[in-house]
Amino acid sequence: MGKRLPGSMAGADYENDMQRLELNWIGKDRRPRLEPRILLEDPKRSFHAAVRYGESDQYDNSLIHGDNLLALKALEFQYSGQVKCVFIDPPYNTGSAFAQYDDGLEHSIWLGLMRDRLEIIRGLLSDEGSLWISIDDNESHYLKVICDEIFGRANFVSNVVWQKKYTIANDAKWLSDNHDHILVYAKDKARWRPNKMPRTEEMNARYKNPDKHPKGPWKATPLHAKSGSASNKNFSYTFKNGVVWSPPAGTFPRFSEDTLRRLDDGNEIWFGKDGKASPSRKTFLSELSEEGTPCPTVWLHTDVGNNHEAREEVKAFNPENPFDTPKPERLIQRIIHLSTNPGDLVLDSFAGSGTTGAVAHKMGRRWIMVELGEHCHTHIIPRLKMVVDGADAGGITEAVGWRGGGGFRYFRLAPSLIVSDRWGNPVINPEYDSAQLAEAIAKVEGFSYAPSEVNWWQHGHSSECDFIYVTTQNLSAEQLQALSDEVGCDRSLLVCCAAFHGVTAAKASERWTNLTLKKIPKMVLARCEWGHDDYSLNVANLPMAQSEASEPPVRSLELKTHKSATGSAGQGGLFGENEE
Repeated sequence: MGKRLPGSMAGADYENDMQRLELNWIGKDRRPRLEPRILLEDPKRSFHAAVRYGESDQYDNSLIHGDNLLALKALEFQYSGQVKCVFIDPPYNTGSAFAQYDDGLEHSIWLGLMRDRLEIIRGLLSDEGSLWISIDDNESHYLKVICDEIFGRANFVSNVVWQKKYTIANDAKWLSDNHDHILVYAKDKARWRPNKMPRTEEMNARYKNPDKHPKGPWKATPLHAKSGSASNKNFSYTFKNGVVWSPPAGTFPRFSEDTLRRLDDGNEIWFGKDGKASPSRKTFLSELSEEGTPCPTVWLHTDVGNNHEAREEVKAFNPENPFDTPKPERLIQRIIHLSTNPGDLVLDSFAGSGTTGAVAHKMGRRWIMVELGEHCHTHIIPRLKMVVDGADAGGITEAVGWRGGGGFRYFRLAPSLIVSDRWGNPVINPEYDSAQLAEAIAKVEGFSYAPSEVNWWQHGHSSECDFIYVTTQNLSAEQLQALSDEVGCDRSLLVCCAAFHGVTAAKASERWTNLTLKKIPKMVLARCEWGHDDYSLNVANLPMAQSEASEPPVRSLELKTHKSATGSAGQGGLFGENEE
């Protein structure tokens, strides 16, 4: 933790000189320099309903198979500021993944992994968005300090306590562990407001109408409040029946004299059955039913489910190999209800068994899920297909009236753009076709990939008049002149090519002011870590680069099915085809 300065230091001096309160760990100053990968769709694994049920059907959902840190990086700018709710259920760091390491290293690695992901997640959230993290006691307090650093302590909303088990573990060595935490942060707490919870029949049953008031059932509520104006310290009011009322010591009047008079005239003050009790306000059910009620911070298993319920739900789509640590659909339903509205975008980058996507789909939300493990194929896809087909009768299906519909697209992370040849020299990955190369280079350079059907040289753009062209050709001065003439003086073009001859880079910038020339792959070699595919909790896969290395800006990403260059009008000349 940060150090405290002497108590004599105060005001501006203290604020300017104080070391920020923060959590430190081994390797905190190190960060991976992530390669901004492109996403490749596998249409064979994408799935859409055969029948459209309504206009609210959601089709543009994404399931991404791959390392979630790289996937978040891939999504970073296309979805920057667009995600309304992020729910993640990361590994709890119970020690099983780090049996061969000491405690300090174990925690340090876990903290670094979470920090890197949370920083990107914050950028993905909209200004009205929120983050919900399921965690247990092992790391919850450390995780909160990290979140305080990234999101700001002022944006901490609550620590929800979820009753995950309802039985007592008689073999518990210390205390029986029956709960998990759900840390809740807003992107901007001043702007974020959760939806209200619908009123239950149990809540409504507490409202009666013993005096047959025309407004219907009511419940007596206090006339005083815990806080108020000091000017009301000696407040008193005399009701029509002669009862003189003052707020109890240490409290304040909840209503003004005018409001109390209006309530009294409308027979909305209750003095008990005998008319002698301390006065209370009649709060009518008819005035509350539309508003709902604020959500509490203790979530009982009877309201949102438990671990046993969650395991039974996942058995429905994979009875032979049930997922070990699923979350119940009712739990995710409450989170999505509180934080989103129909059509909003939900993200889960630790998808697990796919509960978040399944629930979001049934609730009419758009969703993105990321999962590295093979259960992406053995659990998530079968589950989502059942949801889309309307064949999933479990979970919240009946409660929300789900019948089926919509669909999702399946993506995988592209392999690394840069690999080594037989002599150890860095080269463009030969697995990349022309379209993929153009998209990858555009992404690394901060351009949106958008090949033109009109201009063969236009593979992407960063503005309305700033474009990028990618080719593996060696361009001559004559070719560059022709390209410059076609681009025109009102536009600019970044030309990424294998080489150019007949002119130096300095002379080229003077001669063609609308062109910027860069050589591939040299132009991208120092940008990031190439060839690193796994930033998961496998310690062996965690080489970290030094923090002082800078990263290039990355902008939007188009999620497309990639086709060969020869089949795309916008890819002319990428590898020399159709070029002289």
